[in-house]
Amino acid sequence: MKTLIKILVFILLVLILMGIVFLRAKQEPVTVATDLVSDSGGMSPDGPSGTSSEMENGPTEISPSEGPGEAATSEPAVLPEPTPTPEPTPELFTISIIGDETLTSHQNLSDQSEYSYNGRMNGDYSYPFKNTAEYFLNDEYTVSNLECTLADQPMYSDQTFYFRAPTANAQVLTEGGVDFVTTANNHSLDFGQAGLLSTYTALEEYGIDYGKEDEYKIITTENGLKIGLYCAYNNFQPNKDKACAAIQQMRPDADYIICCFHWGQELHYQPNADQIDLARACIDAGADLIFGCHSHCLQPIEEYNGGIILYSMGEFSFGGSTSPTDRDTAIFQVILRRDLDGSISVDNWKVIPCCVSSRPVYEGYTLDAYNDYCPTPYEEGSEDYERVMSKLDGTYEGGNGGADYSNWYSSYG
Repeated sequence: MKTLIKILVFILLVLILMGIVFLRAKQEPVTVATDLVSDSGGMSPDGPSGTSSEMENGPTEISPSEGPGEAATSEPAVLPEPTPTPEPTPELFTISIIGDETLTSHQNLSDQSEYSYNGRMNGDYSYPFKNTAEYFLNDEYTVSNLECTLADQPMYSDQTFYFRAPTANAQVLTEGGVDFVTTANNHSLDFGQAGLLSTYTALEEYGIDYGKEDEYKIITTENGLKIGLYCAYNNFQPNKDKACAAIQQMRPDADYIICCFHWGQELHYQPNADQIDLARACIDAGADLIFGCHSHCLQPIEEYNGGIILYSMGEFSFGGSTSPTDRDTAIFQVILRRDLDGSISVDNWKVIPCCVSSRPVYEGYTLDAYNDYCPTPYEEGSEDYERVMSKLDGTYEGGNGGADYSNWYSSYG
């Protein structure tokens, strides 16, 4: 009996101990770590064992961009490089200057003649500038001297020789890229005031700026450059006081001032004392560039007191003669710089030596009727090229000529 009691007591103690263990287990929850995902996409065969660091750091995070089976990464996002703002730079402008434009032949050479200006052109208004338009169509502004009347109706003239071109010939200038012409010269009144007014009307019709005798204007170019222009002839003696007064009127508003003077002596390769005196006085008064014409030949370029003097640019597309005495001409280009503060200065300048006709350049023609009225650049370094440069730098050793018109009618001169 005692043995049975002992067995029951033992069983009771075991049950009590098991109950105590069970109660403690319920009071202490077990933390189970999230298992790692294997490379194959299934669960690890080891179950929820994990490493000690994984247990301490908690569950592994998976970014939304990661698919199943891909381990999380902590690489920083790469931002695109910002596009740098361009640094402002100075602006450059090219102004071109060329000599006389006589867009017709003289009165004794019929337009039907193959040697005449209109005969050579044959209705193609781009023809006269076909070898040089590239210099003018893309520059900022081109200035020239118009030495003929533009009129369609017959007019009377008492001049020894005179030039009346059809108004449509103004298209030679627009096709060639010429923006401005001075009409202050000895041929503007070949047909009196009626001819001059007809010329103004034609230039306006074709959108060509022009200057009148003893007048100035300020023209704003497409890119905002303000160019002041003053024109004077006064029987080859432009008035110094009037010129300087005009310059002072323009100076406050103009970025760059050009004076266009018709002066000097024909076929003289050096300027005379009056030209030099007037040109320098105008530069001293505030002009930036002096553009001279009339001599029918080139004269030197002078840099003086911060300005530039072109004593004569000779002829360009010149219908006044089938065989000009001097066939050399040039394109002058000054490059202006507008800095960030708005100030204007000369960056540099250059010349392009040319012939008034394409035939001496391409075919070697130098005899009668060689002029085809199509100016053409000389090959750089050629004898012709160097001769032009010597006329412009003042070292030309050829003698001065002169104008003798005694046989002009018979020679179609």
